[in-house]
Amino acid sequence: MASGVSVSASCRLQMDYEAKIFPQSGGYGRYNRVVVVFSWFPTFAVMLNLFSDVFYTLIPSMYRCKPDPEQLPSSFLLSNYSKQDYLNLTLSWANGSGLSPCELWYNANTSDLSGEVPQKTASCTTGWEYSTVVGLQSNFVTEWNLVCDNYWKIPLHRICFMMGWIVGYVFLGSLCDWLGRRRGFLLSITLSSLFGVAVCLSSSAVMFLLLRLCQGAFLAGVFVSSYILRLELSDPSHRLMVAMTGGFFGVSAELLLPGFAVLSRDWPIFQAVATLPLLLLLSYWCCASVFPESPRWLLATDHILQAKRSLQEFTTRNGVCFREEMYPGEALLSEIDSGYREDRQPRYYSVLELRRTRVIWKNCLILSFTLFIGTGIQYCFTRNLRIYSNNFYFTYFLRVITGALACVFICMSVNHFGRRGMLLLSAIITGLSSLLLLALTQYLRGGLVLVLSVVGLLFSQALAMLSAFFACEVMPTVVRGGCFGLVLAAGCVGMAASSLLDLQNNGGYFLHHVIFASFAVLSVLCIMLLPESKRKSLPDSLKEGESQRRPPLFLSQADRDNLPLLCTRPPVSEYNPDNYTRLVSATRKMLTKDNLPYRIAGPAVPPQLSDSNTQERENETQREVVS
Repeated sequence: MASGVSVSASCRLQMDYEAKIFPQSGGYGRYNRVVVVFSWFPTFAVMLNLFSDVFYTLIPSMYRCKPDPEQLPSSFLLSNYSKQDYLNLTLSWANGSGLSPCELWYNANTSDLSGEVPQKTASCTTGWEYSTVVGLQSNFVTEWNLVCDNYWKIPLHRICFMMGWIVGYVFLGSLCDWLGRRRGFLLSITLSSLFGVAVCLSSSAVMFLLLRLCQGAFLAGVFVSSYILRLELSDPSHRLMVAMTGGFFGVSAELLLPGFAVLSRDWPIFQAVATLPLLLLLSYWCCASVFPESPRWLLATDHILQAKRSLQEFTTRNGVCFREEMYPGEALLSEIDSGYREDRQPRYYSVLELRRTRVIWKNCLILSFTLFIGTGIQYCFTRNLRIYSNNFYFTYFLRVITGALACVFICMSVNHFGRRGMLLLSAIITGLSSLLLLALTQYLRGGLVLVLSVVGLLFSQALAMLSAFFACEVMPTVVRGGCFGLVLAAGCVGMAASSLLDLQNNGGYFLHHVIFASFAVLSVLCIMLLPESKRKSLPDSLKEGESQRRPPLFLSQADRDNLPLLCTRPPVSEYNPDNYTRLVSATRKMLTKDNLPYRIAGPAVPPQLSDSNTQERENETQREVVS
């Protein structure tokens, strides 16, 4: 296998997909743009289902036990008391905070309603009464009374939901490298839709938790496959905008979620609304042209026949046909024939290939670390926002707006200053904001705490988005799905870290803040080891991924900004496939024009000159030199 991989890699190094094949298929033409647009809709559907969990697990601001008439004396039932007196006699009082939300009691001395008489307490026996949940009248918490002694099930649900995403990113990302982008997407979208419908029919908290876990796993597969496809169909100048536009689709889903919650009112209807876009995406089964297989992946894994059909379809739909070609894609197919053999067997790769790499493994580890920091540290900033205001919508929309601003910041800066430089800047500002809040919160005014929290939240989201985009660019095509899934799984671990604090009733928040602030500072040193992928071709083979350079941070010459991402090597032989392709096209054009039955023979040998002719030619040359 090692020899086959080396031969395949050498062929791909001679035939650069970005420079030779991609332009002849139309480049980032009309059809590529249409496919990219259709790859944004899955992002909207995935984010709609991901952030709906915020409304499912939201605890009502007020709740209390339902009074149990069976625990009251018979004399009490015959008396006429006001509603407040009735509550005072039936509900337990918490010290200094009014009625207890988790205990019942009754006072045998009905003449004393002050609550100072020794209490006989008991747990709630008939359920709870809840105030209206934000946006919804009922959710996961109120449906199965997950308060008081059952509160721990709420953070457990969030952790299990994130575990589903982690498993989906790792396994379905690798599956995209085995089955391809299209088949991985269709499998994920089908099963995520089925589990989404099943969640609406949940009859218990455990069933709801398990179904959401499974749905999260397949939603991760939808996100990975659509994200990778849109980048592999774009040229270097459009990759950033293509990726960030998908981010705006995710932000729009977050903005619309509160409105959907208000209109739905009940959680089963809300789940059905969130699942509806997934069901609409099942139409991609019938319309193969709106979500085709990536030709770059087909060539990288030696699916030559499928790659030729796919590239010819892209060439035809992009309207590319040169004058000397008898049919669209003729020169392109000739060039593929010159660089690839049709009898080559397809090869499949997995993330286990990283064991034999150094650069790819290092890049994957560093970007996983930065994404873990970017998602995990956001809890520290949003917690400060809750201190400033307890309004749910204030915190929610401020976080969404900072996410949109992070997308705008990346779009405006990354193509000018490079991926690595902006990733470094985001990590520095995130770490400084976190350290200042950690050390000076008690000495700063409320407005300064709010500003630092917003700035930290903005750049931590920029750090997370840019880490994911950077990882998808620098990972080779043959293992891009698995490596990208590993990086995103690390981000889900950071998101689950905040739920662990909720599981411990926010115990250890200070330690959580200290650890992530320290990690943010440490990541600054790690980012320096990454390559720069601005205006560079995507690596296809493991050998290309290992050849990525780490340029200096400060370039001494202006023209050194175009350092190659991949190490170029001299050709193995003097054979030039470009000249061969031109020769074949010109010969075919000549034969077609003259309509003569030419017979193509081997290279003609020029006649040898006689000695007299040779001597005469030399004499003429000498006379010209003398004159």
